[in-house]
Amino acid sequence: MSRQQSRLSRRSFLSGITSMGVLCGVPKIASGLPVGKRMLAFVGTDTVPVDGAANGKGIYLFEMDAVTGELKLLRLAAETASPSWLCLHPSRKYIYAVNELSDYHGKSGSVSAFAIESDTAQLRHLNTVSSRGADPTHMSIDATGKFAFVANYSGGSIAVFGIQQDGSLSEAKAVYRDEGSMGPTTAKDAPTGSFAISGHDAPHAHMIQADPQNQFVLQTDLGQDRIYVYRLDSGTGQQTPAPTPFASVPAGDGPRHFAFHPNGRWMYSIQEEASTLIFFHYDPQDGALTPAQTISALPPGFAGTNFCSEIMVSRDGRFLYAVNRLHNSIATFVIDGTGHLAHVDDTPTQGDYPNHMVMAPGGRFLYVCNQRSDQITSFRVNERTGRLAFTGAYQPLGTPMCMAFLEGTTL
Repeated sequence: MSRQQSRLSRRSFLSGITSMGVLCGVPKIASGLPVGKRMLAFVGTDTVPVDGAANGKGIYLFEMDAVTGELKLLRLAAETASPSWLCLHPSRKYIYAVNELSDYHGKSGSVSAFAIESDTAQLRHLNTVSSRGADPTHMSIDATGKFAFVANYSGGSIAVFGIQQDGSLSEAKAVYRDEGSMGPTTAKDAPTGSFAISGHDAPHAHMIQADPQNQFVLQTDLGQDRIYVYRLDSGTGQQTPAPTPFASVPAGDGPRHFAFHPNGRWMYSIQEEASTLIFFHYDPQDGALTPAQTISALPPGFAGTNFCSEIMVSRDGRFLYAVNRLHNSIATFVIDGTGHLAHVDDTPTQGDYPNHMVMAPGGRFLYVCNQRSDQITSFRVNERTGRLAFTGAYQPLGTPMCMAFLEGTTL
């Protein structure tokens, strides 16, 4: 089943309310900035319709002004099919993209590798291989830079790839498929009146990433309401179930993405359908997750439908940010000395259906990819309070899905 089919209920809802009118650092030359202050960002876009229109053509390259936060479009860096998620190699010499498809050489998606030319930041295509599952939605690289992990949403699987000396990807070294019962279509902790119903028809792997110690790999399955934990063999990339192989979230809530605190012992998960955040204590010795708090990602009193998308912890570990779609907001939380969250603010994204957010190097600006309104918006970060203020700048771009900064390099 394709991702388009598996998310039919959510898309039907969105299409219906739209018809009713309810939805309505590498651098090029930045003026007046020294070379060391210039930064570049890559943005992946949808080229094939998945959740709405597809107005992009591939991966775009932007220059960021480190003083104002303004983005300047430099060029289309690579034409590639629906690069909805991007990740950089630890060396910053290579960038990888999932191609969110279900028809690559059969019923699969693909993943593509690119070299970043050091003098121009031009992307040079290295290779494309099957993701070994339909509609890959997330990809990450382990700390050694030897292995890439991919989550296939409609395929309900994860795959491990070797990274060769030239940065290209091997064919999949291992594929693991999620098995087990599905959660209910209605989220246990959803807001009153919510119709946020999507992927509980089958297993749906949504995110995969190694822990900060590079000892375990964690993976969410939205359809099963589980967060899987695997022990990582750093020599081969193979994964074996941890002593406690998964943690369950409340029925139907749909875990989507997660983020670790800098201390490596606190982990936060965002639930797409329930619009909640769960704080887990994480044991780096055996990979065990113990839930300690569940809190809404929405303002008090909210009722109706919302889908959460992204979660991020600030580099200093003092704040957490969560993105809401339909409510179209960024929720700001303070992280106290015990890891618990306190809601402090909600900031409109100034766009529609935010899919991703990222903090720029230095932590002064936060950017949001507004998928349905075809723009990127920027926000100034108050370093003392964590609160966000819209800069007033809109950067137009067709169906932006994911943004990755290239730091530590100069032209």
